[in-house]
Amino acid sequence: MPKIFEDDRTYVLGDPELNFIGNREKLAQWRHRCMGPAYYKLGRKVVYHGRDLNAWANANRTDPSAGEAV
Repeated sequence: MPKIFEDDRTYVLGDPELNFIGNREKLAQWRHRCMGPAYYKLGRKVVYHGRDLNAWANANRTDPSAGEAV
């Protein structure tokens, strides 16, 4: 499976790569609803690990040729 994010990199809010999965507000909504990718809360800073982002993206993969509905 191709990697979207660098596994060994940490991403913080404001990094343009995070806009690939959602804007700042969408990520905040997901955190509030306990949805979305895993994250760390370090004080007031939210940090995402690339490996967690890739795992989340792979878990949400849909293959239309397999007959999976969205």
